[in-house]
Amino acid sequence: MTPFSILDLSPIPAGGSAADALSRTTDLARHAETWGYARYWLAEHHNMPGIASSATAVLIGHIAAATKTIRVGSGGIMLPNHAPLVIAEQFGTLATLHGDRIDLGLGRAPGTDARTAHALRRGRMQGDDFPNEVIELIGYLNPAQPGQAVRAIPGEGTQVPVWILGSSLYGAQLAAHLGLPYAFASHFAPDALEVARDTYRSSFQPGITDAPRFMLAMNVFAADSDAEAHRLRTSQLQAFINLRTGRPGPLPAPVADVAATTTPQVLETANAALRVAAIGAPDTLGDQLRSLIGRYQPDELILSSAIHDHSARLRSLEITADILRAL
Repeated sequence: MTPFSILDLSPIPAGGSAADALSRTTDLARHAETWGYARYWLAEHHNMPGIASSATAVLIGHIAAATKTIRVGSGGIMLPNHAPLVIAEQFGTLATLHGDRIDLGLGRAPGTDARTAHALRRGRMQGDDFPNEVIELIGYLNPAQPGQAVRAIPGEGTQVPVWILGSSLYGAQLAAHLGLPYAFASHFAPDALEVARDTYRSSFQPGITDAPRFMLAMNVFAADSDAEAHRLRTSQLQAFINLRTGRPGPLPAPVADVAATTTPQVLETANAALRVAAIGAPDTLGDQLRSLIGRYQPDELILSSAIHDHSARLRSLEITADILRAL
């Protein structure tokens, strides 16, 4: 069985609040644990009216405290927004509190717009030093060395597992060079998926891990009928289109005809970006999941399911877990 996990941005539903989103995230994580999901990852975004996971480490701590066995982590922390020592202390504290259940996925993008990035990075706009910052961060999580002047306390010796996240060859090459597991953001930027996967696996040098581990991110919308699954997906399509056209907002309610809300060209672009997906009733979904796993051969799957109605989202991810356990 291919291990499967959840990627949650803690979406704020139209007509709801951030408090609603965080309550739903907590409830979903508890259910995910019982359904056999391996990891529950949360993503850092800022200044987004539809996303409540901006204080990612805080939310990870809350979810870890609300669950017992599922791994909880970041998918990811946008490292250029932070000093590596601060992230080492945050995740070292999480690991100290919750043991070997914490993951640290690292991304290179800002996770926001340029003005918000400036507000986050004041005094840290000197250019891209992502590889060295990753190495520095890992050093803080390793056992302290004799005479080490700067230490992460808590943090040192916890060796929190670090993943590199990306949607291009850059992240694939860095993860391979450092010997780290790699997660590809094919749920919204799939164009370089196969070449990045192949580059990562062929270039991998044993380092922190002995063998490559490739995680595929994908979208999942399951329901009791194909028509209902496609209707649920219209919330994600609308949210993606709103973001790309400069109108970000809460996660919209589903609509009967998403084509009536936009132009054919914009809808085509959204469908292309979100095409790594399984959508449908259980039999349809099972066929699509088998096909995707067979084509991309991931070591793990991580699933994004941006559904407006909480009960429908729970049902979607329960159906998906049942299918994946049986594959």
